[in-house]
Amino acid sequence: MQNEVYLSLGSNIGDRMKNLEKAIDEISLNNKIINRSKIYETEPWGDITKTQSGGFFLNMVLHIKTELSPEALLVFLKSVEKKLGRVKTEKLLSRTIDIDILFFENRIIKKNELTIPHPEIQNRKFVLVPFCDISESFIHPVSGQTICDLLKTTKDKCFVRLYN
Repeated sequence: MQNEVYLSLGSNIGDRMKNLEKAIDEISLNNKIINRSKIYETEPWGDITKTQSGGFFLNMVLHIKTELSPEALLVFLKSVEKKLGRVKTEKLLSRTIDIDILFFENRIIKKNELTIPHPEIQNRKFVLVPFCDISESFIHPVSGQTICDLLKTTKDKCFVRLYN
């Protein structure tokens, strides 16, 4: 069975564009890419003092179809991150690649290692702006709002600009 999934990808260390491209290549080996957003340059989110070792992020959203379960997809994505040089650190630090599962179908999952929908979507313009590129009418299964409505009401003031 093909499950529809939305992923967020971000990079702010090294060749950010190449990191995103490599991640997409790895993801596409086991999954079908349906759509991809434009790429945006964004300022670090959260405690900026923690992210000073890297610069601005490049962020995007992918829409994929996968036969993997949510748990198996998480394991696969963590292996992709590791393969591309991500070192496990505390949250919100700079990284070569970060891949988050935003939505898995319309499922709501709350486990120790996996929460779907991603709990911070509504607070992150760097997710909401690219998501609106590819699915502005997608409805968040918990809030009942569209992604673009969430963007209109987010309190996140970080800049997000189209990259090249």
